[in-house]
Amino acid sequence: MADTDNKPTATEEQILYAGLLNKGMAIGLLGLIVTFAIYASGILEPVIPLEDVQKYWVMPVNDYLDATGIEAGWAWIGNLGKGDMLNFLPIAFLSGLTIFTYMAILPGLWRKKDMAYVVICVVEIIVLTVAASGILGSGGH
Repeated sequence: MADTDNKPTATEEQILYAGLLNKGMAIGLLGLIVTFAIYASGILEPVIPLEDVQKYWVMPVNDYLDATGIEAGWAWIGNLGKGDMLNFLPIAFLSGLTIFTYMAILPGLWRKKDMAYVVICVVEIIVLTVAASGILGSGGH
């Protein structure tokens, strides 16, 4: 028989992080399904009609942006009324989910005075936020 006393246990922060990530993933997946259904059904007019998507898939990104007139970065927010651009909303939500889960566990780490993890957590929040913002000109979205 295996000794169950040596079984690793999850910390309070790990459980909170995993729970939020799991719920967020489910919300994001549902968002992807709903927004794709809106796009595929034609409820909202798209920037790129569904039947034309395959001709753009093979293009390098700069050619794609030029051909479609779509701007890089966060410009998609101005086109949320378009069926295909609406799909970016749950993608952005899922992309930012880790930032919010780190923010959620930070108070518990602070209360425990676990300063090494507080510093790691804060640095992760800063790095991910700056990367997502695109302010360094290295991509963003």
